[in-house]
Amino acid sequence: MITNESLERVRGWFTGRLPADWSAGSEGPAEVTVDREEITVLLAVPDVELSADASDAERAEARAGRAKAFREETRDARIAIAREAEHRFERKVSWGVHVGDHAELWTHVAAPVMTRLRQPQRLVLDTLVDAGVARSRSEALAWCVRLVGQHEEDWLAELRDAMGAVADVRSKGPAA
Repeated sequence: MITNESLERVRGWFTGRLPADWSAGSEGPAEVTVDREEITVLLAVPDVELSADASDAERAEARAGRAKAFREETRDARIAIAREAEHRFERKVSWGVHVGDHAELWTHVAAPVMTRLRQPQRLVLDTLVDAGVARSRSEALAWCVRLVGQHEEDWLAELRDAMGAVADVRSKGPAA
């Protein structure tokens, strides 16, 4: 489990390490997420300025173009920072940006997860595969996890906060 302290250390390091101009004019510092395998850094890039009569398609393409330009212009620096962080925190680093309502993730880790499922759960996955929603049980399971994450975001956030509080209490307890 990732403790609040380790998350704060990673966030603090990235806040200090990222070039200041990467957050200039944006909505604040990078959004840093940590799990057992990966650190994901989402940078808020300033939105594009278009005329008020710009279409949704024009705005979407402009934002995608801004994200692509940022990715290409910062590639060498991001690679250097990622190498430092991977050595320091022993996790892969993935990057992404938010430009307005457009978000992109680059080179993120797809970590295998082993699980044992009983027949009723396997039947759910097989139904998704048979219906063409997913190509495999693995993809169907990932689809289910994404769906739960989208619809239960508040509950999951509350659960993570509670787990963090338990970890804090444990760390203050007597030494073993």
